[in-house]
Formats: sequence, C-alpha cells, structure tokens
Amino acid sequence: MTTIFITGGAGFIGSHLTQELLKQGTQVISIDNFNDYYDPNLKEKNYELVKQTAKEVNTFYKLYRGDIRDKELIEKIFAENKIDGVVSLAANAGVRPSIENPSFYVDVNLMGLTNLLEACRFHDVKSFVFISSSSVYGNNKKVPFSEKDAVDNPISPYAATKKAGELLCYTYHSLFKMNIACLRYFTVYGPRQRPDLAINKFTRLILEGQPIPMYGDGGTSRDYTYISDIVTGTIQALNYVMQKDKLIYDIFNLGGSHPIVLRELINIISQTIKKEPIIQQLPMQPGDVNTTYSDFSHAKKILNYQPKIEIKEGIAKFVEWYIQEVFSHVS
Repeated sequence: MTTIFITGGAGFIGSHLTQELLKQGTQVISIDNFNDYYDPNLKEKNYELVKQTAKEVNTFYKLYRGDIRDKELIEKIFAENKIDGVVSLAANAGVRPSIENPSFYVDVNLMGLTNLLEACRFHDVKSFVFISSSSVYGNNKKVPFSEKDAVDNPISPYAATKKAGELLCYTYHSLFKMNIACLRYFTVYGPRQRPDLAINKFTRLILEGQPIPMYGDGGTSRDYTYISDIVTGTIQALNYVMQKDKLIYDIFNLGGSHPIVLRELINIISQTIKKEPIIQQLPMQPGDVNTTYSDFSHAKKILNYQPKIEIKEGIAKFVEWYIQEVFSHVS
C-alpha cells in the first residue's frame, strides 16, 4: 500500500488533500506545527475531521506535531515510516506579512523545504510534489500566465521564496534523479479556508454588517480555484511523479482560468448571503499583484486537470458551510 507524507497536513488544503487520499485507500503521514498564524483551534478541528475520515475508511493515518525546520524530527519521521512520496504544503503563507518579516519566510519556506529534500535524498524517496504559488508571476503583463513565462520579478519575499523553492527542487531532480512536480496554485478557496483570506473575511464582515476593506478601486482580479479542484489536480500530479519508468521535473498551473474582479467577488458573496455590503475604500497594499489568471492547458494535457466548480457554485458552497459551521456558533 502506498504511503504519502504531507507537510502542513492540518491546514486548509492539507486536511482536504489528506481526506481525499485516505478515501482512495492511500496511507497518509503528516506533520503540522499548529502555529498561531491563525487560530490553532481551526487546525485542531481539521485534524479531528481527518481522523474521523481515516476511521470511517479504515486507512492508516498518523500526524506528527512539529516543524519542518526541525531536521531531527524530519529524519525521525522518514526513519520510522516507509514513505513513497511527499507533498510539500507547509509554508509561511501571506504576501503582506512576508514584507514585514522576510527572514522568517526564508527560514521556513526554504530551510524547511531543504530538510524535506535532504530526507528524500537519504531515504531514497523519488516522488515529490512542491506547492508553489501564482505569486511567482508578479505583475506579469501577459495574460493568461503560462509556465513558460519568465518569473524573475517577484514583488514580495513570499513570492521570492516560492520561486527559489522551484529552483531548489530542480537542483535535487538534476543531482539525485528525483521526480518532482511544482504546482502553482491560484487563489484557493472553499470550506475550512483560512480566516484571513478574502472570501472568508468578506463573508464574515457582510454577515456581521461590518465594512469590507476594498484596496484600490476594486479592479484587481484573482483566478479563484475551488478546493476540490485543487485536491484533484494535486493527486493527479502526485500520481504523475510516482511513475518509475521516467525522470520528471515539471511545473503546472492549477487554476480556474476565470479571473474575478474584486468588486464582482463582493457582489457574488452579498447576493449569495442576500445582504448588502458596506464598502470601505483603502489604498492599494504593497506586494499585491493586480491580477492572476492561469493558463492551465499544460496541466490539462499532462495531468488531465480540468476544474469543475464555477465561482458562483463555489461561493454558495462556502457560504453554506460558513453559516452552518462558523457563524451559527458565534452569532
């Protein structure tokens, strides 16, 4: 039976990915540090849901509490378990906080990644999926963004660490014959999303009758991608790098390919909730890109990736979850 090691396994994306792999009969080992970037209780809830899924489908699951920067712990995990592949999700996220504390982002996102790659090297784990970000494209003038585009102009330390992570992965692929896929996620949303992210935050503020901070004129746009599509694409990439008969290094955009302007996003959420938003206009924030827009034709061709959830359907699913699981408990 296949065993996958997922870092950041109790987070928003990591917990969804773990649940889906368990349902498919894949054994999962994960690590999470349950830090206070946002309320750790949210991760505890995710962990409980994952444990419940593992029990229901009767598939092995284990979580280590710790940090990917802890080299001894990473070594211990690889020594104790027969790992077949790795999905590297754990990272310090957030563009704006990375401007305030760049060294912390470099430490976690690059030293942590190096520890994982080194453990794979010494334990002969040849299949690796690195989660990068659409932020590597910076303010790319050409849209939609293609994996062939130059990504030499990141506009935040977070984006720079993700570009550096892709380069580090290529180095290990080249030197140690590891199969690696780097996935550039485009604005992932859905149930259990981090509370600091736009859709979660806007939903809460509209329900509470609080003003929504709108940076700039509301004309910035994002290529929102629903969590189930991201999970499917990630598993497709994992299956791709698990092949034994070929040597692989590749980069894939995983997006929805339908950018939504900020003003329109707020309207969709308010129409779903059936409540008018209060807008507070603020200046553009440093580090924020104007638009993200994925060309996922490469992922479609190689991985058979095809997002299914449109933004209105995704927002409806999110709002339903939020009212049921979050708002009803605090209101």
